[in-house]
Amino acid sequence: MGKLKTLTAGIIRENPVLVLVLGTCPTLAVSTSVKNAIGMGIAATFVLIGSNLVISLLKNVIPDKVRIPCYIVVIAGFVTVVQLLLNAFVPSLYAALGIFLPLIVVNCIILGRAEAFANKNGVLDSALDGIGMGLGFTLALCIMATIREIIGYGAFFEKELIPEDFRISILGLAPGGFFVYGCIIAALNKISHGRAVKRKSFDCESCPSFAACGGQKGECAK
Repeated sequence: MGKLKTLTAGIIRENPVLVLVLGTCPTLAVSTSVKNAIGMGIAATFVLIGSNLVISLLKNVIPDKVRIPCYIVVIAGFVTVVQLLLNAFVPSLYAALGIFLPLIVVNCIILGRAEAFANKNGVLDSALDGIGMGLGFTLALCIMATIREIIGYGAFFEKELIPEDFRISILGLAPGGFFVYGCIIAALNKISHGRAVKRKSFDCESCPSFAACGGQKGECAK
């Protein structure tokens, strides 16, 4: 049950996007289409699993004073692998994700899990945590992308569903992204009767990556 709890924590109970409110920048940027959302979710999941595994294996070897630079090097290595694979096999998705693909290196979710979980737990648990958090991130992206693509662009997987006159085009833009994001968090909070959204404070000290950013206010990028 402990392993199952670790695996499923990131999907709903500690969803990195909808509960911990992390990774909002790529969430808003790539959730304009389901195709991009799935691509980003898979890429981030791969990096999460790989970096969690390596950091868990090396946690007793990495000196505490340089652990954050070491984490970033490990994460950057896996991000580079993802970039090369996408550029080689799915160039259209590579181009669509653009700058947000290399920015996975500084994604608060991945660095936060490295510091908060992989650095303190075994290899199997760290891998399960990476899978769960990756699935939760992908799920949140896909929910947002489905709403924005269908209502905002009148399409789903680039197939037209709604005539142009009936679309709410603002949902495809940045303000619409914030609106959909807020509505989903509010709905989750309503369904869970206030138990899902645990964070009561949104300052630096309440962020799971506070230790990873060196405790410098303003350095913890969402």
